[in-house]
Amino acid sequence: MERNTLAMVHDFLRQHVRPGALCIDATAGRGRDTALLCRLSGPDGRVLAFDIQPAALEQTAALLTAEGLHAELHLDSHVHMETYAAAGSVDCIVFNFGRLPGGDAQIMTRADTSVAAVDAGLRLLKPGGVMALALYYGGANGFEERDALLDYLRGVDAQRFSVLCCDWRNRPGNPPIAVFLWREASGGAAG
Repeated sequence: MERNTLAMVHDFLRQHVRPGALCIDATAGRGRDTALLCRLSGPDGRVLAFDIQPAALEQTAALLTAEGLHAELHLDSHVHMETYAAAGSVDCIVFNFGRLPGGDAQIMTRADTSVAAVDAGLRLLKPGGVMALALYYGGANGFEERDALLDYLRGVDAQRFSVLCCDWRNRPGNPPIAVFLWREASGGAAG
């Protein structure tokens, strides 16, 4: 199996999402993460998917229909996810930062809204909940968003959350970075 950031994120989701879970795909894109969350959370689960591009939600809807899956699709920014779920109620949130492959190259996630969305996501996670981020950067996206997110993550409360950043040291170019967050089930971080 080829090791890449998407495979790492999907492995993480398979390890942590259980039937009946409430999950959010904060950047629906082509729908692969949404579909995986639907399969993992099962018929008793609930999956919300967000994107600001109608084309992304159309692709997600087509994939879900082809696989016989259902999610609540929202043409809205991930910054607004707190209006769709209660604080402390979400089991899993996944983000893919960058732009929609094959989509409008001028539309991409931005540092200010991405940091605000991750911050909102941390409030939504229930104790024991998880978050996965894939940071695609470089090229047209630049490095501002990557740097802002990594700086923000350094300041996340270590008593409530564990944050692990994984980057590829021996791959050329600007390979995506995987970030995994766990909200501690009790007071402090695991030692």
